[in-house]
Amino acid sequence: MLDIFDQLPDGLLDLESTQLWQLLHRPTLIHIAGDRQPALFVSILLHGNETTSWLAMRELLRKYQHQRLPRSLSLFIGNIEGARYRLRHLDNQPDYNRIWQIEEGSEALPEQIVAQKVIREMRSRGVFASIDIHNNTGRNPHYGCIPSLDKHSLHLARLFDKTVVHYTSPKTLQSCAFSEFCPAIVLECGQPDRPEGTSHALAYVETCLNLDSFDRLPDAAIADIDLFHTVAIVKIPHEINFSFIGEPDDDITFPAEMDCLNFCELPIGKSFGKAKTARAYLSTVSENGEEKSDRYFQIQNGEILLQKPVMPSMITLDSNIIRQDCLCYLMERLPLP
Repeated sequence: MLDIFDQLPDGLLDLESTQLWQLLHRPTLIHIAGDRQPALFVSILLHGNETTSWLAMRELLRKYQHQRLPRSLSLFIGNIEGARYRLRHLDNQPDYNRIWQIEEGSEALPEQIVAQKVIREMRSRGVFASIDIHNNTGRNPHYGCIPSLDKHSLHLARLFDKTVVHYTSPKTLQSCAFSEFCPAIVLECGQPDRPEGTSHALAYVETCLNLDSFDRLPDAAIADIDLFHTVAIVKIPHEINFSFIGEPDDDITFPAEMDCLNFCELPIGKSFGKAKTARAYLSTVSENGEEKSDRYFQIQNGEILLQKPVMPSMITLDSNIIRQDCLCYLMERLPLP
């Protein structure tokens, strides 16, 4: 279920993300030697529809095709089948960014076994830092997400952008698993296929490859971080019908341009949409897994209103992504440690 190579397969850099399946037949880990050790780990295409990761890494590797990298690189290419069809994941697959921990007592999925092999391989080799590159389907700024607030992780995040999100759940994320033995970050690079996302991710990875040590970075470099903490994930129960255009059988109608609310600090009383029926509600689960819908939302006169001031992120208008994952996350400001 996992292929490991010590060099780039011939012809790989000529392919689009939708063509990788022609050369790579399963999740693949590629170790590429560079001048410094230990290696920088980069995971791409954990979601097959998030193409910026492959575009950025393909361009970077083309640049260094005839010269050594400044630091060794271990590149993990995840959901190749999902990428073939430009889907987050296929119907018969788990989410490749939810496979990095196996619950005690449960039978491991083949994809979870792959993830554990990657973790063991990289832990044994040592890792300078871990970068997981993603896109959003809704409109969002570029920002980094880190599961740890140690100084090295904060530096890793600030090198990408001053907007930083701290999260502690779910534990099944790749970055959460790797944060146990190295600084780890998720890059959120806006919507797929945008040149500014590709160039930002490429420049960032190259910067990390050229770093000697995080210890040499000045503390002042992280003083201007805008730090936020994810406090809840908002999902729509499967029995609730919804749309952004107002279909006759909708339980909930959201604003057509709702994703413009991403990274806006919203006040108490802000409308999140219209509820047509009494059964309509937004499932809002805290980081420790508790249902907190009543804490964050209430319905008054058919409007779903915020109960607390929050900042949403990753609001998407894609109903398939909403069903597969979530409507959005809710965040609050967090002081720098």
